[in-house]
Amino acid sequence: MKPSVWIIDDEQGICVSLSLALKKDYQVATFNSAAPALERMKHESCDVVLLDLKLQEEDGMEVLRQIKQEHPDVSVIMMTAFGSIGSSVEAIKAGAYTYLTKPLDLEQLKIFLSQTMEIRKMNEQIRFLSDELRSRQTFQKIVGESDVMQRVYARINQVKDVDASVLITGESGTGKELVARAIHDEGRRKNERFVVVNCAAIPENLLELEFFGYRKGAFTGASQDRKGKLELADKGTIFLDEIGDMPLNLQGKLLRALQEKEFSPVGSSEVRHTDVRVIAATNQDLKAMIAQQKFRQDLYYRLNVVEISMPPLRERMNDVPLLCAHFLHQSASEMNKSSKGLTSAAQEALMRYNYPGNVRQLANILEYATIISGGRDIDLCDLPDEVAGGVTAAEEPAALSQDFLATTTLKELERMAVIATLKKNNGRRDKTADDLGISKRGLLNKIKEYGIQ
Repeated sequence: MKPSVWIIDDEQGICVSLSLALKKDYQVATFNSAAPALERMKHESCDVVLLDLKLQEEDGMEVLRQIKQEHPDVSVIMMTAFGSIGSSVEAIKAGAYTYLTKPLDLEQLKIFLSQTMEIRKMNEQIRFLSDELRSRQTFQKIVGESDVMQRVYARINQVKDVDASVLITGESGTGKELVARAIHDEGRRKNERFVVVNCAAIPENLLELEFFGYRKGAFTGASQDRKGKLELADKGTIFLDEIGDMPLNLQGKLLRALQEKEFSPVGSSEVRHTDVRVIAATNQDLKAMIAQQKFRQDLYYRLNVVEISMPPLRERMNDVPLLCAHFLHQSASEMNKSSKGLTSAAQEALMRYNYPGNVRQLANILEYATIISGGRDIDLCDLPDEVAGGVTAAEEPAALSQDFLATTTLKELERMAVIATLKKNNGRRDKTADDLGISKRGLLNKIKEYGIQ
C-alpha cells in the first residue's frame, strides 16, 4: 500500500500540480483549508502533511501545532512563499520536519518525503524492538540432545524456508515459542518481524483490536490510529500462542484474513493487505475442541499444515544435566555472579523430579536455587521442598515412593531428615535434636558431616 500524503493549501493550482507530481508514488489527498483535513484526520490516518504557512482564514503555524498535538506520528512539511529565518525556526520548534519555500523544487520535495517515510519506518521498528526486549523470556534458545529433540530440530529445518503454516503442540513450559522463533530466525523471513499474539492473555473484547488494529474514533478511548499485529507482521512471521483460547466468533474473522491475506481495521472500511508466515501453538487438544464445537475445523486445517510436537521434560530426562548447566550459567550472568555447579545430592534430586511445569519450571527452580545458595555450589537444601523431597507438586508432600526409598542411601535419607527437621523448627538445634532422638552434640556432628548450612 502506498504511503499517504495530504496537501493543505488555499491555492488550487498548487494542490493540483503537487498531486499530479506525487500520485505515482503516494496516495494524495488535497484540501483548500485546514478544517476538513483535521476532521478527516480524526477517522483516517496519513503519513505526511504538506502544509501552507499562510492560509486564507487559518494560521498554518496553529494548524501545525494542532496536528502534532493530536497526531504526533504524522510528519509535517511546511510550505510558504514568504520564507524567513524566524518562521522556519518557529516551525521546526513546533514539530515540523522541514520548511520549504515556494516555488517548490519537486526533486528536493521527493527527497524529503522519502526521508520522512524512512524515519517513520525506523521509529516503528524501534518501538517494536523495545517491546520485544521487554517481553523476552528467561531462556533464549532451545537446549537438548535427546532423540526426541533431534526430531524437533529436523522438523524445524524442514519447514524454516517454506511458508506452510505450522502448529506447535505440547504442554505449557515445553518451549513452543522458542521453536517458533527458531523457525523464523533460521528461515528466509529472518530479517523481518516476529510478532507474538498471546490469545490467552488478551481479554476477548480486545483481541480483535489486537489483530486488526483500529481507526481513531472507532470506540471510546481510541484517541489515535493503531496498527494491528497482522499489519505489523507484514513480510514477517505472526506467532499465535495458545490459539485454543481464541473466542469462536473471532476464529472466522482470522481465518478469512489468513486465507484472503487482507483485512480492515476496526472502524474503517479500508482494505489492507498482509503477507505473513503463520505459526500457532497450543497446549490443548484442538481435535477434541472441534468435536465439542469450541474450535473451527477449517481454521484447524488452515493452521495445521505441519505439526511439531514438543515433548514434556519427563520424556527427555537425559537433557536435564545439559539444561541445568545452561540455566545455571544464565542465572549467574544475570546476577553478576560466577557460575556454580550442583552437588551430587542436588543432581540426583533434579533427575528424580517429574517437572509438571516442564523446562520453564526447571529454569525457575535453578534461578531460585542460585539465589538461596549464596554463591556456593547448589546443594539439596537449596532446592524447593517438593524437588528436594523427590516428589511432584501433585503428590502428597509427605509421601515418599517405594522407588525413591529403594534408590536412596541411608546416609542421604538421614541428611534429608536432618534438613527437614531443622526447617520445621526454624533452625532451633536443641528442639531438632530432641525430635530426631539424638544429642545436641550428635546433631552438630551430623550438620558438619553433611555440610548443612
